[in-house]
Amino acid sequence: MAEKRDYYDVLGVNKGATGDEIKKAFRKMSKKYHPDLHPDDKVAEEKFKEVNEAYQVLSDDEKRQRYDQFGHAGVDGNAGFGGGGFGGFDMGDLGDIFGDMFGGFGGFGGGRSRRNGPRRGSDLTEYITLTFMEAAFGCKKKINITKTEKCDECGGSGAKKGTQPVTCSHCNGTGQIQQRRQTMFGFSNVITECPTCHGKGKIIQEPCSACRGSGSVRKNKTIEVDIPAGIDTDQVMRIGGAGNAGTNGGPSGDLQLVIRVKADEIFKRDGFNVNVTFPVSFPQAALGATLKVPTIHGMVEYDIPEGTQTNTRFKLRGKGIPVLNGRGNGDQYVTVVVEVPKNLSERQKEILRELDTDTNYDRKQSFMDKVKNIFK
Repeated sequence: MAEKRDYYDVLGVNKGATGDEIKKAFRKMSKKYHPDLHPDDKVAEEKFKEVNEAYQVLSDDEKRQRYDQFGHAGVDGNAGFGGGGFGGFDMGDLGDIFGDMFGGFGGFGGGRSRRNGPRRGSDLTEYITLTFMEAAFGCKKKINITKTEKCDECGGSGAKKGTQPVTCSHCNGTGQIQQRRQTMFGFSNVITECPTCHGKGKIIQEPCSACRGSGSVRKNKTIEVDIPAGIDTDQVMRIGGAGNAGTNGGPSGDLQLVIRVKADEIFKRDGFNVNVTFPVSFPQAALGATLKVPTIHGMVEYDIPEGTQTNTRFKLRGKGIPVLNGRGNGDQYVTVVVEVPKNLSERQKEILRELDTDTNYDRKQSFMDKVKNIFK
């Protein structure tokens, strides 16, 4: 028979390790060698048993003291592994580990939620489309949704009117049953869902005809929501309690409204700022002019100076979108684009030719002027 390894070496801790350090090491090593992660691997199975044996001794102050004083001889017969089982091993620790690894599987307890307790209803998601102005200034919108609500006929109990669900006699209303089973590690108490009431703890003997025993019915609802000013595409509004009904007295879920905003022909949004491209004629740009510029707040007059070039950008402070759930507005940025005239008359063309050759015409040297200078 192979000589047993030192328990401290098995768990990878030193002799002065604290109880928490030993427990942490045990969790790590148990996960590493768990047979479910190494099926048909006899080496991993033996390692797993070795880790559990070491932990059972080192986690018990009395056994650890005897082990530190006498070695394996001090705990032989006390470890409880002579027949391959766990003996007095605390399955709670192992259940925690399995819960960490597998979300509370299997039957070591820990992690299975009780279905007969109050449960919150599920959330609903709806998409709502707004115009540019509706999103900018806010509005009221009516939305049609389909959701589950508590059955009015039975009050949500699922039982026929005038009757009540009865407590399940198999599980005494807990929704769970406990069984003692023998596993590869020995005997353990396994908690499973009650097969009689399917985890609900109650049995409906006469189901409600309106909801067929579910306690809830689907309904079409129209709700009115206040859309706040400044909201934008892909933002989500959450309306508490407007989702599907809960069960067993649990609260309803929420309604999530995902916002979509239509593009506008004139205004382009950039955060809470607005961009506008404004066309001006050649004379307006050359001579200067007072422009009537559209904003989401109405028309605004703005003076452009003589010689304004195309793509000149100016700002109208505070003429942008209201800040969502805040104070003030963004700004509007206006980009001037000089329109080149088309279909000119001969007289207009002659004037432009005179302007182009007029030595008194004060202008910056254009790209074509620079080209002409190169090839003189």
